[in-house]
Amino acid sequence: MQLPTLRQLQFLCALADERSFSRAADVCNVTQPTLSSAIKEIETLLGVQLVEREARGASLTAAGEEAVERARVIISSAADLVTAAQQAGAPLSGPFHLGAIPTLAPYLLPRTLASLRDDHPELKLYLREDQTDRLLDGLRKRQLDAALIALPWPTPGIETEVLGEDEFLFIGPKDHKLSKAEHLRPEDLASEDLLLLEDGHCLRDHAVSICALNPSRAGSDIGATSLATLVQMVAGGLGISLVPRIASEAGVAAGADVTIRPFETPIIGRQIGIAWRAGSAREVDARLIGDVVKRVLAGCQGETAPR
Repeated sequence: MQLPTLRQLQFLCALADERSFSRAADVCNVTQPTLSSAIKEIETLLGVQLVEREARGASLTAAGEEAVERARVIISSAADLVTAAQQAGAPLSGPFHLGAIPTLAPYLLPRTLASLRDDHPELKLYLREDQTDRLLDGLRKRQLDAALIALPWPTPGIETEVLGEDEFLFIGPKDHKLSKAEHLRPEDLASEDLLLLEDGHCLRDHAVSICALNPSRAGSDIGATSLATLVQMVAGGLGISLVPRIASEAGVAAGADVTIRPFETPIIGRQIGIAWRAGSAREVDARLIGDVVKRVLAGCQGETAPR
């Protein structure tokens, strides 16, 4: 039985993504006639039409959609084979694409990367900061090898390992009544103007969930794009908020006229975890990076948040 080549399958997947023979050829770094000929060869081999040629591009037939779905699995498995062979006996070496959410990357990665550089000089890290859903999509598409995210979060097709816990702290203007209150409980925030990050940031969802807030009330119509912006909004008297301890200890509020304090009963707002694609050949490397993050987090727990 004659089988399609991996290169032919790559051409088919590129055409599915680009919906254009010329753009797919550019992506694959071949001429358009070469790509078109390869698609015809696959169709002849399979005995079924996969692509409908149109004046302004191309679309897949039902058989083409099925073929592309299976082709992606085959290409992914072949890439895993190569990676596993290259990494055998040499963990944490070569290129590794690591993602991290914006509320972790600036505060956790500097200490993590320093340790990785010292212990694994052969590792070449490529970093990407993005929101959780896009990082998980990057894992599924093999654009990332692992990602540091906040849990809980739905992760179909993705495996995760919890690395530590991150406490939520109160942050408010220094003259705010809750900044001076003798006792501080989560329910005290229910009647206040709570500022949060924009939609799409997992920290927003975690904060709303933990404090049992009404999302329609939280943050009014204002959403911050980053924790640093959120701190400045609080300092400007626009409201109060929550800040992860790991960000507080890394100095996210340095120089701002705010008060940061823990709640009377500590709020574990989120778990910090590492995620990788199920079945990935880089699982061992992901877990090893997770071990480094665990050590960094353990060191953070001995520090005290600014008041």
